[in-house]
Amino acid sequence: MTGSPTNPFVDVRDLRVHFRDRGLLGRTRPPVRAVDGVNLTVEAGTALCVVGESGSGKSTLGRAVLGLLRPTSGTVRVGDRQVTALGRRGLRRARRDMQMVFQDPYSSLSPRLKVAYQLTEPYRVNGVPQDDRYSVADLLDMVELRADLAGRYPHELSGGQARRVGIARALAMRPRLLVADEPTAGLDVSAATSILNLLRGLRAELGLTYLVITHDIEVVGYLADTIAVMYLGRIAESGAADRVLDEPAHPYTRALLSAVPVADPTRRRERRLLAPGEIPSPRTPPPACRFHPRCPFAEDRCRTEEPSDHVLAADHEAACHFAERFVDTALTDTPS
Repeated sequence: MTGSPTNPFVDVRDLRVHFRDRGLLGRTRPPVRAVDGVNLTVEAGTALCVVGESGSGKSTLGRAVLGLLRPTSGTVRVGDRQVTALGRRGLRRARRDMQMVFQDPYSSLSPRLKVAYQLTEPYRVNGVPQDDRYSVADLLDMVELRADLAGRYPHELSGGQARRVGIARALAMRPRLLVADEPTAGLDVSAATSILNLLRGLRAELGLTYLVITHDIEVVGYLADTIAVMYLGRIAESGAADRVLDEPAHPYTRALLSAVPVADPTRRRERRLLAPGEIPSPRTPPPACRFHPRCPFAEDRCRTEEPSDHVLAADHEAACHFAERFVDTALTDTPS
């Protein structure tokens, strides 16, 4: 899904990440199918946002793309490197070109080390020559922080400042790909908007490619060139951001969009098209269409037959038997 550019910068093919463990008394349990057959591509210099509820597998996908998790099967290529074929040394070299901004900056920063030391740590670990390094002041300036913050510890930073330090550390190695996991999580509206503006500016200035992991549709609308909607380890819908947001063709995408707060009180009720219940366990996903137990439009076919990817346009696909019905249907209408 997400289209098939001739030579994408990121190319993920049939990726599966399953976690196996044992239950009580050592009994074997079904694996957790966190990522279960994902295909996606990202063109150089663009931003792909992977959106879905907690438990959809999107964070696991991001870590697998960077080689932080070994997949069960499938391939990941970033640039000219086959990430899934690299050993430990190869991955260390590859990670100079691809970095992650973690969801919780405080847990990814050492509480005992000052900001300056943590920003330069990637250089020491990777043996980067002095002439190839950004200065601490330059890194802080890139993320719009004052130079005097270099002498502070993480607990002395606000949530927004800590997030910026995490971004600065990711930029230290001059990566080409940045994976941002929930970049605005836990921030107030003002700080979140500021972070989004920063990320947009950095992409334009440095020519970065983004893979953004988020549950927030509003983040998607602000950053994305392309979107992949993920549910229970699979891509439900993907395509150009404007098409997916304006013409959602999968009921799950429509439910996510309907959950976005509406300022007009007269329209709040009419936009409510929510998916009832909770996301099922990825250990025992529903058969056929995985969304059918929560889908208000499910029919018998959805319970017995797995949907294929319906190509709705050159830049728009959806894994729904009835995708064509939804494309020209308003969020508040029932498709015919």
